[in-house]
Amino acid sequence: MVLDDLGSSLRGTLDKLQGKSRISEEDVEEVVKEIQRSLLQADVDVSLVMELSDSIKERALEEEPPGGTTARDHVLSIVYEEMVDLVGDSTELPLEEQTILLAGLQGSGKTTSAAKMAYWFSKKGLRPAIIQTDTFRPGAYDQAKQMAGRAEVEFYGDPDEDDPVKIAREGLEATEDADVHIVDTAGRHALEEDLIDEIEEIDHVADPDRRLLVLDAAIGQGAKDQAREFDDTIGIDGVVITKLDGTAKGGGALTAVNETDSTIAFLGTGETVQDIERFEPSGFISRLLGMGDLKQLTERVERAMQETQEEEEDWDPEDMLKGEFTLKDMRRQMEAMNKMGPLDQVMDMIPGMGGGLMDQLPDDAMDVTQDRMRHFEVVMDSMTEDELENPRSIGASQVRRIAKGSGTDEETVRELLEQHKMMSRTMKQFQGMGDGDMQRMMKKMQNKGGGGGGLGGFGGGGGGPF
Repeated sequence: MVLDDLGSSLRGTLDKLQGKSRISEEDVEEVVKEIQRSLLQADVDVSLVMELSDSIKERALEEEPPGGTTARDHVLSIVYEEMVDLVGDSTELPLEEQTILLAGLQGSGKTTSAAKMAYWFSKKGLRPAIIQTDTFRPGAYDQAKQMAGRAEVEFYGDPDEDDPVKIAREGLEATEDADVHIVDTAGRHALEEDLIDEIEEIDHVADPDRRLLVLDAAIGQGAKDQAREFDDTIGIDGVVITKLDGTAKGGGALTAVNETDSTIAFLGTGETVQDIERFEPSGFISRLLGMGDLKQLTERVERAMQETQEEEEDWDPEDMLKGEFTLKDMRRQMEAMNKMGPLDQVMDMIPGMGGGLMDQLPDDAMDVTQDRMRHFEVVMDSMTEDELENPRSIGASQVRRIAKGSGTDEETVRELLEQHKMMSRTMKQFQGMGDGDMQRMMKKMQNKGGGGGGLGGFGGGGGGPF
């Protein structure tokens, strides 16, 4: 995740304050230096770094911690508030008719972002359309059409037309029934004059409600000049930060937001059209500092369960909380989990599971977990309908047959059955639980950083459903 090194180093520094009722100036200096070092390494502009660290230092030394608050929690609260202020608000994107123009250099991820945004709007009940005007990059039309197909949204482009302005005009007319028009423009390797002229003309024709600058999270210090050029040309209302699933530093994108006096609209977190998040500053910084993000987690869970239910119309997720929890239910839950995105991202959203705890896990821990889930799916493919419905009836001879049929070993089959038992026990705890009970449990998780064992027990212990 963007600025992840900052989160790790800050958590380590703040942990040194554990147990202290008051903090000294030296303690504050250490925290501030760590913030400065990490932000500068992440390519955040120097002036921004100094402004942020000065504010944290001043508040930490002058403000009295509220009664019953530890020194660590008080400083953590200040860092959280100041960093939320740094990244700013989320770009205003009302769920109504609008035209959005995407700008950015070649390779920044505009075409993929257009499809992701269209997918996001479609899941909010709107009808989006993508208009591809890039006549410069070979394959741009084919890529855009393919991505629009994956997002299952309307698409317009013309591979035989060389005039991007004409494509924009005709595309808006051809898709006039759409609620949201997303106009994808061409990029170049640098801010060349013809690129600027082209965007100005398309902007005039499209007359967009919002102009979003798409930036690769690895852009670095070059983001400042790029953002200023685009802002001077067409004006920038918001920034889309892409490729946050890699090792990108991300500080340059934050600098671009500040340079254009704009905000962040979306975060791209993976390669599929589903891998997009509406930027929420509080949740973003909360995850960064290891405090979780239940709002984003809830949205991902609801989306994944809805998609799984759409694929299997005869299945109702609430059935898992009634009667017996079968291996078929477990498989559906695993499928829904896969739709939520990479496990390390999801774990970061669970209070107490991200942050410091994630830092202590081996680098390949999430890969091992996902491999384990894939092995379980292969094992279930070798089971009969009766075994999937009644896993408790599976005996030693059946375990041997299933292991042989699935190309795995008996230990993997027994692991699956044990995992099912654990999840079944957890489901029983939820039976009869009302909305009020569920809300109290979620609040307790948030306040106490409720660990447990990750999603459905696949995180290595515990065992809550999601």
